Amino acid sequence: MKHTGLFSVILVVSLIANISLAAMLFTAGQGGDGRVQERLTALETSNADLQARLDQSNQSAEQAASQLAFYRSQLQTASTPLVTGGGAGAARFSGTASLQAPAVMQRAVLNQSGRFITREIITEGSMINISVEVTPGRGRVLVQTSPLMGEVFQDAANTAVAVAEARTGVNLSESDAIISIVADDQVPSVNGPSAGALMTLLLISVLQQRPVRPDVTVTGTIDENGQIGAIGGVVEKATAAKASGKTLLLLSRENSKLTQYRDETRDYYGFQVVSQVPYQVDTKQYIESNVGIQVEYVDTIDDLVRLAT
Repeated sequence: MKHTGLFSVILVVSLIANISLAAMLFTAGQGGDGRVQERLTALETSNADLQARLDQSNQSAEQAASQLAFYRSQLQTASTPLVTGGGAGAARFSGTASLQAPAVMQRAVLNQSGRFITREIITEGSMINISVEVTPGRGRVLVQTSPLMGEVFQDAANTAVAVAEARTGVNLSESDAIISIVADDQVPSVNGPSAGALMTLLLISVLQQRPVRPDVTVTGTIDENGQIGAIGGVVEKATAAKASGKTLLLLSRENSKLTQYRDETRDYYGFQVVSQVPYQVDTKQYIESNVGIQVEYVDTIDDLVRLAT
């Protein structure tokens, strides 16, 4: 009996020791799992960030190739020369003008919820610097963009020069127009013809020696007849212009209607369904009330010059 009791005590002590050891191992395992999970999360975050950078680099490379192809086609195709105007009555001009313009950019944001990481594309406004330099030359229209932004800016620049020549009566066949567009390093890419109206305004400012108001900014397309056309991202651009210290935003009259959305609740068999219903407001009134920057509509380049200089 004595041996049986001793054996029982040893068995109980061994059982308690095993339970304690199992608890210790479980706790250590839990801690290890936590560290492993933290490492996995860190790797997933790093991988998502690298993927975003790769996508951005690919986009820049595509636009660089696009711009290079455009310039090659301009050099090789006689029907689309880079030279504007004619030789008769040509003048050799020099001068510079610059202004900040609002643009819409898209950037990727990584959001983490527990173990899952999602990538969200955010659209917001940003300001880009646009400058025009006219120098004695051979009638070329040269565009420099940073970051690279695609050949659409070259098309808009060619139109801007043609409209500026027609508006001022100045022949630029013996001058070069150098247009520089510089965006912030955080802006991966900007595209679209919405800087056309501003480029035309700056060219006219140089050719007529009419300084542009520093508190004004412009966004809008330009066509060969000098008409100012609509653009997208109006509210985002207005917000960026306001944040940069601008007091007046000039928009195409084609942008006078802004689509907004309101929630509308309906009952369906005892269930409430919420849907967003579109409605239109006057862009000028909405931006002036909600963003806090003055807005004026323009129809033509003549309206633009009158209000901005």
